[in-house]
Amino acid sequence: MSALTSPGTAKAATVGALALTALLPQTVSAAPAGHSAAAAATAAARRGDCAAGELCLWEQEEFKGVRRVHDLSDTDIDSCVPLPVGVTAHSLANRTGRPVTTYQSAECGTTGQFETYPGGGTWTPRSPYRVRAFKIWER
Repeated sequence: MSALTSPGTAKAATVGALALTALLPQTVSAAPAGHSAAAAATAAARRGDCAAGELCLWEQEEFKGVRRVHDLSDTDIDSCVPLPVGVTAHSLANRTGRPVTTYQSAECGTTGQFETYPGGGTWTPRSPYRVRAFKIWER
């Protein structure tokens, strides 16, 4: 059996493809012909609601639990924004149109984990760490 057809390789390829799919920006569009608008609404609900121009943070994975919304009208650009004490986020959507970096540290320290997400519509159902702060960047 060749390496391309071995069960282990096929499983690794499937896992890799699923991981890549989870990182790609996703958008909800109108339902294609023959599909109901309810199906499109169900897909949106699975990801969670987050309007254009917003950064949405959920306390639980898969866009569940309390949602906190930030936009440019109430958030300073290039400034560290800590979440309230005791609050963390485990999933997020960046629809600000600007890059956003999330931090494990409440002080936006780079000694802990941090990740930058593009602003065109990035949906992250499971953050690799507890988000305690973020920065919205100029561009």
